[in-house]
Amino acid sequence: MENPFNTGFYESHELRKMGFARVGNHVQIAKSCTIVGLQNISLGDHVRIDAMCSIIATGPAVFGGRNHIGAFCHLVSRGGLELEMFAGLSQRVSIYTASDDYGGQYLTNPTVPERYTRSAVAPVHVGRHVIVGSGSVILPGVTLAEGASVGALSLVTKSLDPWTVYSGMPARRLKERSRELLALEAQLAADATGD
Repeated sequence: MENPFNTGFYESHELRKMGFARVGNHVQIAKSCTIVGLQNISLGDHVRIDAMCSIIATGPAVFGGRNHIGAFCHLVSRGGLELEMFAGLSQRVSIYTASDDYGGQYLTNPTVPERYTRSAVAPVHVGRHVIVGSGSVILPGVTLAEGASVGALSLVTKSLDPWTVYSGMPARRLKERSRELLALEAQLAADATGD
């Protein structure tokens, strides 16, 4: 008997028929995901998006390649979102490129006409080899520079330096991150199969 609990993944050849801006090779998106704005989403090679993720792409969302998006992530690209090669998000990471004003002078939420709201809208850029731990939240206008590492349950309110480990609410610099993985990237690139 087939496992009824495993709904599986859509593969590149199926995704290319759905209206995405671009779909590379070896792309997998769990069938349980909710995705809005397919025409704004560009998927490089070797992208995997796990179960129950939601992507609200009212602006451009670019996945450079070799990206893994863990289960239950929530990505909103109204202000623009880019994940460079090898960037990964663990489970339940939320990235916002727009945020309502919480001060009480304006109405909030997307059911209200914009003239009654005030939103901060700014792009989020996730650099090459960035890894974001489970349950973390990234706010509009943030750049996570190449190699930055964010510990679980962190709140990222400011841009992060390259090759540095951060953690906390708000995220604070802890230490330098090793760059040894760059040698592994070079080995992978040299591998004839690349898979």
